[in-house]
Amino acid sequence: MAKDIRKRSVLDKAQSVKKGPKGDIVKEKADMRPFTKVNFWMMGGCVALIIIGFLLMSGGGAGNGFNPDIFSTRRIVVGPTLAFLGFLLMAFAIIWTPRKSENRDQRNIDAPHKES
Repeated sequence: MAKDIRKRSVLDKAQSVKKGPKGDIVKEKADMRPFTKVNFWMMGGCVALIIIGFLLMSGGGAGNGFNPDIFSTRRIVVGPTLAFLGFLLMAFAIIWTPRKSENRDQRNIDAPHKES
């Protein structure tokens, strides 16, 4: 009776947990998820590339006088290029989906079955 009266919290309502017939939590299959492990590794590499690009663009200020180091190739070419490539590759990492191997599926169908 107490279970029926208890109200669900906002957090419970917001979560979309799939439950089986017995009320246990059912895990999604890997092919039903929007991103794979490879996508996350690629996105992590892109974030690292963006951070490296911004770090290369940073540096000491002009201070009291003129500092010609603000026009160095590292700050105006290499850093922005790495950051731009990081953002560009991030879009690719989000969009990329692995191909389903037809050869693997075909091998499973054509594999001889052992008779016991």
